[in-house]
Parts: sequence; structure tokens; C-alpha cells
Amino acid sequence: MVYEIKIFMDFLKVERNASSNTMVAYRRDLEELNRFIGPERNPGSITSKEIRSWLASMVKRGASRSTVARKLASIRSFFRFLLRQGIVKKSPADGIRAPQTKKPLPAYLSVDEAFSMLETGGDNGFQNLRNRAILELLYSSGIRVGELSGLDVSSVSLSPEMVRVRGKGNKERIIPFGSKAAEALNAYLPFRHALLERLHYKDEKAFFINRMGTRLSPRSVERLVARRRLEAGLNSPVTPHTFRHSMATHLLESGADLRTIQEMLGHVSLATTQIYTHLDLSHLAEVYDKAHPRAKETKSKKQKK
Repeated sequence: MVYEIKIFMDFLKVERNASSNTMVAYRRDLEELNRFIGPERNPGSITSKEIRSWLASMVKRGASRSTVARKLASIRSFFRFLLRQGIVKKSPADGIRAPQTKKPLPAYLSVDEAFSMLETGGDNGFQNLRNRAILELLYSSGIRVGELSGLDVSSVSLSPEMVRVRGKGNKERIIPFGSKAAEALNAYLPFRHALLERLHYKDEKAFFINRMGTRLSPRSVERLVARRRLEAGLNSPVTPHTFRHSMATHLLESGADLRTIQEMLGHVSLATTQIYTHLDLSHLAEVYDKAHPRAKETKSKKQKK
């Protein structure tokens, strides 16, 4: 099955434009199954019973339901690809039910916490101005960290204020961003230009760069967000994805419709975006409990009982 795994990984990279993290996860899952059933096996000879045995062995080793469900999803995608290529006649993963898992609601910042992250910072040097521009753009547009890292100068328009990204499935979308993000980007650009000129990297395409004049990696963005969280004095962990969830939640709270949020986030299915309705409802319930006099009265009566 080694050859089939290789062509599937090539498909994910070239056709699907999958991220490096996604590639690593798929490869790990497929190689684990390959070791379990024997590396010399033809994929067409693999049975549903063998896949169930593999999944059961993970449960016995203490794997969580979500881990087992994710690995099964990887195997399903692999065999669907082989089916389309005519390599197998049927998928042995079809008909195998994934264990039921509860999807946790994504963590997000309150408006005050988001502002605290955005407004915390140091001097007006290259690094601080770049970091502020990154955080403002993450919060304003809701783009993924990989999409932000992959931005070229040609992808960002300051008039009109739009950013063009290539997301999952190699699909392109254009997203507007606000005036505060535009201000931060405008403040950063002269320092970016001066650094590149000093380093003689005048043709660098990357919009966000490090001190060596090369493209800023997603991992570097994650580190700077973690540092800014500490500087802002927030207790809960914050990642670039937290800004994505926060933007979607705050838009919904302010009256934006789900379709608009779906387009901005690049979700294929509206069902994926609908998780933010749960976040919004919990926010409304919290506001109601704090503000409505009858809610306060009911709570106090319950506490007395």
C-alpha cells in the first residue's frame, strides 16, 4: 500500500493544496493502518473487518473517540480517492460508523479581550508594527494563520480594503477588512520596505516578513500571538485561530447573517458556520442573566432553595 499512499499524498498536496499539518496527519494515519494490516497488502484486498479491528486496537490503547473518528475520516478519504482512480472497486471504510463525539464550542475572545490584545504593544519599530498589523488583520478578516503567512504583497489591497487568500481546496476568496487593520498595515509597510532595502531583498513577495527578510512562518505567528496574550494579561490560551472564532462570533452578535460569515471564513458548508449560532446564543443568555431583573430574581430564589 506504500505506492497508493504516495500518490494520495501527491494528490493532497497538488490538487487540494493541503496544509503541512494536514499532510502529516493523513500520512501518519495511513502508515499506521499499513503497519497494522501488513505493508505488502493490496488496498483492494483490505476488508471492513480489518479496519474495525485496527480502530478497536486504538480504543484498547486508550485513544479518545475524537482521535478514532479522525483516523477513520482519513481512511475514508484515502479509499474514496482510490475508488475514483479505479484502483479499488469498493471502499472497505464505507459503512463503518464513527464513534459519537461531542464537538466543543470554539474558544473566542470577548470584545474587551480582543481590544486588549490589539492595543497592547511596544515602540514603533519594525517588529511591533508588524505584529500589530498581523493581529489587526487576523481579527478584522478572520483568515487562517496559514493563509496569513502565505499572503503576498499582490494579495493585499489598501484601496479598497481587501485581501485575497487561497484557502482549503485551493479555493480563492476575497475578504474585506476594516479601517483599523488598514491603518496598521499602512504603518507596517514603510518599515518592511526599509528592511528589505537594507538586506537587498527588493523582490521579496511575502507581505509579512521576519527580521531576515523572508516570509514569516505560521509557527512564528503562533508564537507572537502567545506572547501578546501574556503582555495583555489574559489567562486563557489564545491562538491565531482564536481571532478567527472571535471575528465570526462578534459579527454574528452585531447582526451579520450566517451566509456572509460563511463566505468570509471560506466554509464549504453552512453547517460548519452554524456552530457560531451556539456561541451567540450562550452570549445572549449570559447578557440576559446579568441584565434582566426577572432573571436576577429567579436566580436568587434558586440559590435560597
